[in-house]
Amino acid sequence: MKKPIILLGTTILLLTESAMAWESENGRHTTSASVTLSSDYVWRGYSQTDNKPAISGSVDYAHISGFYAGSWASNVDFMIGDDDAHLELDIYAGFAGEFGNSGVGYDISVLRYMYPGTDGGDWNEVNGSLSYHYFSLGIAHSGDVSGSSKNGTYYNIGMDYPLPADINLNLGVGYYDYDADVFGRDNPDSATDYQIGLSKEFAGFGFNVNYTNTNSDARDLYGSKYADSRFMFSISKSM
Repeated sequence: MKKPIILLGTTILLLTESAMAWESENGRHTTSASVTLSSDYVWRGYSQTDNKPAISGSVDYAHISGFYAGSWASNVDFMIGDDDAHLELDIYAGFAGEFGNSGVGYDISVLRYMYPGTDGGDWNEVNGSLSYHYFSLGIAHSGDVSGSSKNGTYYNIGMDYPLPADINLNLGVGYYDYDADVFGRDNPDSATDYQIGLSKEFAGFGFNVNYTNTNSDARDLYGSKYADSRFMFSISKSM
């Protein structure tokens, strides 16, 4: 493994050790952290790690009002302009809650994607989602998608359904709508991805297996090597 990945893993472990789950005496403030090892880092249908394993981690703060903020990091492996990106670092903040006692939840946030060591690859996104029982609906928009100075809007619907033996079934469909010239006018301007997964908590760890696939437009945009069908496995630990 390359040195940046090793340093990332060490940094994540140190951060999580120093930011274990904590709650203030009055219950108004909490912190948490997590570490995940996965067979691939697939984001919206295509691999961010050149089809290789990933280690990722997060550190989060939440307030009883619904406000939250945090950061998430993972190794990556792709080109940004003339630079080879090895690390993704995201920072985010948002507000989540429920509309009265309706059972309808909401989540609004802003997020910045950063790739240290690259020139011009950082970009911002605004996210919003609604949830009810097992179902969720989300939208994410950027006026500078992937640092292109162009618009990109991602729509997704999902379902998280409990099965026997404390196993959860996860289903999702996403649709990315790009400005016509993000990838060049001769290329598609949209991409669709699908995923189905099973997850379970056992012995203090989270285990997940996912199958993902995309449509032909996504494979044309991102490359079949990165956006073809695949199974992914991960193990995570929250603290």
